[in-house]
Amino acid sequence: MLFAPTFIRALAAAAIFCTLSAPVLGADPKPDAVVKSKSIEARVFLDDKIKADTRLAADCLAEGKEWLDKNATEAAASRKADPQFFRDGGWDFERKYEIRSIVADRYVSILCNDYMNTRGAHPNSDVNTILWDKANNKRISIRPFFTETADNAPTMNAMLKAVIASLRIEKTKRGAGETATDEWFKELRPSLLKIGAVTLAPSTEAGKSSGLTFHYPPYAVGPYAEGEYVAFVPWATLKPYLTAEGTRIFGGARPKGDAEKP
Repeated sequence: MLFAPTFIRALAAAAIFCTLSAPVLGADPKPDAVVKSKSIEARVFLDDKIKADTRLAADCLAEGKEWLDKNATEAAASRKADPQFFRDGGWDFERKYEIRSIVADRYVSILCNDYMNTRGAHPNSDVNTILWDKANNKRISIRPFFTETADNAPTMNAMLKAVIASLRIEKTKRGAGETATDEWFKELRPSLLKIGAVTLAPSTEAGKSSGLTFHYPPYAVGPYAEGEYVAFVPWATLKPYLTAEGTRIFGGARPKGDAEKP
């Protein structure tokens, strides 16, 4: 059966219209805060689970906006002092807040990943964490889960020993055993403020945490080329140091999918 040229042209036009009018899948999400100038373009994103919690979203967004303002000020000053370094464009920064785990329907672990391009040899990245107490709508540390967390005391020494053991294993998996040395771990200390950014790891047991994960950006415990590292400390390793609340929230094992992440 033959179709008239006019009918064929109509079908083609209709196909083009449908293609152009269809929604674009996989479009980039809209930033929750942004700064854009000749010196810098910087964005902050909150994941949907964070935005579903009004108090948590407000807390993260306030911090994110402070980060934007700080870097915009630094970029403007740098451009004024050394304009030649901005010939190819301004700085490009991005921060993403993402929920990693929710334990006991109360403790929310959040990863804060930063991307920073100041037009140097290569971009840089950083990672920090937040532990949010939904019951009291505030940030907390992991102190409530341990009987003591004093610097250089038993809990922190046991934690640091387990962190370094985990990092050595991860480096071996990556074929980077030559950097699994004390020299690369010397900045880590048996102190909550110097051991690394920590989250409660998810668990195979609902509502529980399988232990602690410590997150390190490039350069923190290895050369830039090795990228980020995550050290995992099972809750059982720290069982002798747990409070009643720690005993309540920890249990189970680390899910396979989580363990396979970088």
